[in-house]
Amino acid sequence: MNVTTSLPTRTVFCAQAGFEAARQIDALPAGHPSGRLHGHGFVARLRCALPAGRARFPGGEIELLRDELQTGVALLDHRLLNEQVANPTDAQLARWLRGRLDLSGPVELGVQSTAQRGAQVDESGRVTLWRRYAFQSAHWLPNVPLGHKCGKMHGHGFEAVLHVRTSDASGDTTLSHDDLDAIWAPLHSQLNYGCLNDQPGLANPTSELLASWLWERLAPQLPGLATVTVYETGSCGAVFDGVLHRIWKEMTLDAAVQLRQAPDGSGLRRLHGHTYTLRLHLAAPLDELLGWAVDFGDVKSAFNPIFRQLDHQPIHEIAELADGDTARIASWIAEQARRELPQLDRVDLFETPGCGAIVSVGDVALTGPM
Repeated sequence: MNVTTSLPTRTVFCAQAGFEAARQIDALPAGHPSGRLHGHGFVARLRCALPAGRARFPGGEIELLRDELQTGVALLDHRLLNEQVANPTDAQLARWLRGRLDLSGPVELGVQSTAQRGAQVDESGRVTLWRRYAFQSAHWLPNVPLGHKCGKMHGHGFEAVLHVRTSDASGDTTLSHDDLDAIWAPLHSQLNYGCLNDQPGLANPTSELLASWLWERLAPQLPGLATVTVYETGSCGAVFDGVLHRIWKEMTLDAAVQLRQAPDGSGLRRLHGHTYTLRLHLAAPLDELLGWAVDFGDVKSAFNPIFRQLDHQPIHEIAELADGDTARIASWIAEQARRELPQLDRVDLFETPGCGAIVSVGDVALTGPM
C-alpha cells in the first residue's frame, strides 16, 4: 500500500534528568516502609510543546528543556525532600517541579521513584499514577498463518503498565500505588507462571486482546483507569484505553548527524552521533480473526527500507535532513513510513534516554510511562 497524508502533525520535545534524594511520607499508615526515612534515584521527565522560536536555533529545543529541567532537579538533588516539599510523594514532587519551570507552551512532567512506579502531572494539573507489573507466562496464537513463529507454544516475560487518573486540577488524590498493588494481586496470581490460553476469554492471547482482557477486569475497580499497556517484549507491545487498540515497535539506530544551524562553538554543530531509540506507534481496528491491529513482524518488514537509510549512516547527508535535528528526523520518518504503514500516527525519537522529540499525526494522545 502506498499512502501519504495531509493530516497535521504536532511536535513535543522531551527531556530527562535524575536526582538522588531521601524522603519519608508521613501520611502513610503506621508501619508502612515508605513512612520511614529512605532514598531513591529519582528520574524526572518533561514533555513540552515549545512555540516556534523559543530555542536559540532549530534543534536547540532538547538542550533547552534539559537545561531547564536540570536546574529544577538541582534544588532537590542530595537533599531531604521533606524540607522542600510537604508530603513528597511522586505526584507532589512532579507538581512542585512543574511549578518551577520557566517554559511557555503546554508542559507535562513526570517523576519516577523506581522503575516500577511514578506519577505524571499534565498541562491542566491533573495527576496520573502509573505502576508496572511483571508476569511470566506462556502463550500461542491459534489463528496465525501456518509457519508463523507465534503459532508455536512459547513464552515471554510480560509486563503490564497501568495508568490511572487519581485527581483533578485541584490536586485531591483518591488512590495510591498500594491500592493499585492490591487490585492487581489477583490478576497476577492468575497469569504468573501459567499459560494465557488457559484463561477464560484468552483463547487468542495477542498483546492487544490481553490488554483489553485486563481492562475489562480492572476498569470496574478503577474508575480513573486511563490505559492498560502490555509489553510482550522490551521492544513491542500494545495499549488499550477502553476504546482504541494501539501497538508500538521499538528499535535502535546508530547514526552520525550535524546540526548546521547550531551556533559556532556549540558541540551540536560538529559532526557527532547517537544511538537513537526509535519507537513507531500504530492504531487500527483489530483483525477479527487474528486479534491484532498490525503484525509486529509486518511493521518491521515494511519499515526496514527506511531503517537502512538511517542506520549506520550520516543522516545529515539525506537531502531533506540537512540540518539533522531530532524533530525533523522524526517528522521525516513519519512521512516516509506512512506510505507503507498508513496506520502509523506517532514517532518517538530519542537521542539519549528520555531526551528527544515526539511527532504525532492528527490528534494523538501521549500515552505510556514518562
